[in-house]
Amino acid sequence: MSETIDRKIIHIDMDAFYASVEQRDNPHLRGRPVAVGHAAKRGVVAAASYEARKFGVRSAMPSTTAIRQCPQLIFVPPRFQVYRAVSGQIQKIFADYTPLIEPLSLDEAYLDVTENKRAIPTASATAKEIRARILSETGLTASAGISYNKLLAKLASDYRKPNGQFVITPEMGPDFVAALPVGKFHGIGPVTAEKMKALGIHTGADLREYSLAILEEHFGKSGAWYYAIARGEDDRPVKPDRQRKSSGSETTFKEDLKCQARIEAGIVAMADDVWLWCEKHQIFGQTVTVKIKYADFRHVTRSRTVHAPVVTREHLREISIGLAQSIYPVTMGIRLVGVSISKLGSKAGSPQLELGF
Repeated sequence: MSETIDRKIIHIDMDAFYASVEQRDNPHLRGRPVAVGHAAKRGVVAAASYEARKFGVRSAMPSTTAIRQCPQLIFVPPRFQVYRAVSGQIQKIFADYTPLIEPLSLDEAYLDVTENKRAIPTASATAKEIRARILSETGLTASAGISYNKLLAKLASDYRKPNGQFVITPEMGPDFVAALPVGKFHGIGPVTAEKMKALGIHTGADLREYSLAILEEHFGKSGAWYYAIARGEDDRPVKPDRQRKSSGSETTFKEDLKCQARIEAGIVAMADDVWLWCEKHQIFGQTVTVKIKYADFRHVTRSRTVHAPVVTREHLREISIGLAQSIYPVTMGIRLVGVSISKLGSKAGSPQLELGF
């Protein structure tokens, strides 16, 4: 534990990031319930402003449900290029304080400021200065959690949202996690939380009562992680070289489709989205995966790995359509298709032909 306690970790989490960018750029939206997404029948909320959250609107909620809960909800189509640009601004601010930055998404990151570039004596003061600069330079607010490890820093960032920060010291850590419901811990999803509740484990304190051997008996390799977090322990370092493993895009159709031509048009559009990312970053992959979700929400995936990176749009389209052909004929409507590419490499060389030997 000594190595973990000696660290000073900040978790920065932007407040309702996508929705806040839209409210910043459009004064008409300020103070009003806003959802980033589409109000269409098959639409999904990508992000919700705090005004919308008061009505129970949440990200990943179907748009029809969101409108039912908040009839005055204003939908704004997403502008991911803008969000990425703002995220880049924020990353540059982080880099002024530490090289140890681990982005988790466009709107959150871990920072190890044990030795910060500006020689600010405390992590709390460092977080306060970073948040002030984010507000000054982007017009957006951020919340921060400060602690001696990543687990507690992330938990702390939710504690004073929005536009606040909270510190969990080494002395506070064990008692803080003891009071938490198990579903609040990173790495414990709804299914695992229900399994724990069936065993009588409802809080961190309950989890702490179980030995490592018993937890491994019930939860396999994850038992060691659950044993550690029940005690506020997390030895994971901040990894600035965290590499992306895949890139993908998916779309939900306005109506369930059985027409092969329309399904493949959607797949081609998603392949093109993925290709734009590959081309922009000059990163190419060898494994292409197509995802199909049916009207009953059952989904299937089909993958193919080729010998050399896919370095042309046409090749990516060809593989994607070929993978989809295994689902024909379609007997049940399809509501969603997606394409992703993985087994990524750095900058690829010249296109290579696949020879049928």
